[in-house]
Formats: sequence, C-alpha cells, structure tokens
Amino acid sequence: MKGSSRQKIIVSVAPVGKDISAPSRNPLSPDEVAQEVIGCARAGASMVHLHVRDREGYPAEDLTAFYRTLDLIRQESDIIIQGSTGGLTTLSLEERCVCLNDPRVEIASLNMGSVNFGETVYVNTLPDIRFWARRMRETDVIPELEIFEAGMIQVVQKLVEEGSLSPPFDYNFCLGVHWAIPADPRSLEFLKSLLPEGARWGVLHDKMNDLSLLAIAIGTGASVVRVGFEDSVYYAPGHAATTNVELVEKLVALIRSIGFEAATPDEARRALKVKK
Repeated sequence: MKGSSRQKIIVSVAPVGKDISAPSRNPLSPDEVAQEVIGCARAGASMVHLHVRDREGYPAEDLTAFYRTLDLIRQESDIIIQGSTGGLTTLSLEERCVCLNDPRVEIASLNMGSVNFGETVYVNTLPDIRFWARRMRETDVIPELEIFEAGMIQVVQKLVEEGSLSPPFDYNFCLGVHWAIPADPRSLEFLKSLLPEGARWGVLHDKMNDLSLLAIAIGTGASVVRVGFEDSVYYAPGHAATTNVELVEKLVALIRSIGFEAATPDEARRALKVKK
C-alpha cells in the first residue's frame, strides 16, 4: 500500500507533571496514570516515560504504585514502558534506578552528565552513569541517552570506548531546561552535527509553548519525539491541553500532516532494538 512506505516516527509521552493547574488534569494515582497512558497509546503513542512516584507525584523508591500502574496499562496496551533513572532527589543510586527491578521496563533514561536545572543542579557524575549503565546491561534494558549539553555527547564516546556503554542506544536531546542548552533550531543543528554518523536521535522540548521545534526535529531526522505534562501542557501559545491524550493527538496530527506516520509499539521495538 502507498501509505506503508511512509517513515515511522516514535511518539513518546511523559504523562505526569508538577504544579499543573486547570484546565489541565494531572494524573497521579495508578488508575489515573494508566488510563491516560492507555488513551495516549490509542491516539498513537508507542512509548511511555514513567518515573517511580508516590501518590502525590514525588519520586519514591517504593515500587507499589509503579507495579499497579504497569499492571493496569498491560491489561489494555502493549505500549513500550520506559523507566527513569532521573529526578532531582536525594534518592540513592540504587533507588534512582529502582524501576529496573520491574521486568516490564524495556527502555530507561540514562542522563549523560550534570547540568544546571533552574536554581539547582542536576547531579549525574560519571561514576553514577557507569553504575546505572551496568544495571541496565544486567536487566537487558535499552538506554536512552539524555543530552542536556553538547559536552555530554563526548561523555557517550568515552563510555563507549571504555566499554561502560555499548549499542543499542539512542540519543535524546533535552532542550529548553533552565539553564541548559536552549530550545532553539540552532541548538538542534549543533547537537546533530556532533553525533556519530548514522546515530538515532530524538528530542523533547521542556516548557514547550507550541509544537514548532518538534516539527523541525521531525523534518530534520528525529526518530523519537516526546510530549506530556512532565514537559509542558501547551500545544500552542495560550492553549493548554486538558489531558496528555490531547497532546498526543495534536502531535500525531502534525506528524501525518508533514507526510510521516506514528509508529506502533511493535514497530518502535524493532527500530529501537528492544531486547525483551
């Protein structure tokens, strides 16, 4: 069929935000998060980014709510589960990667260095990164390498050379975090120019005000694009989504309008070389 040859874009959703106000409805309980994720999958998302959180939305080491959320998601959806080793918290290294203890986690974020986050510092030292990379190898989880600054791409190269990291993995440009690399097309082009030839990459736009940067990323080679209340509730200036499903619908419509298609979970697994 004619449409089957269209390039497939992986749509990721990070559904749980903080300080979310009406009309946006922030999902927090396992039932709320699961229903949002299931709706996002039906709308075209093929991957969900989930932190281990308590019922108030704060990072936690107790997997009870996380297990329940995944149980509910798996009853109705085969969306890829991406865990997080991130978060500005006082959790230990093991507690920050506790999501890897659930065998349903297929991919996990791996932050490639420390960076200013507004008025604080997001600390990810090289020994920390090596620890989380080793845990991902032990659990057959694919790393998504989170890039907040250009120098982090050199960190990837060093860790590959020493054997702490090995393919498959993808790069994810995290643009717009205060005060890291700005959400600007020039930042996108600069980061892309530093990647090894043939590297797969994606993008998220923190504090997104519209979909324009994601559109540019898709048009210039991104394989993965992310929306969700963790990043922003907005899809256009002054227009906030009421749910994550609405954001996914807007992004999928954009993808189709420029000649691409949203990947299914199985298509995304093949592209990302998920081992599980």
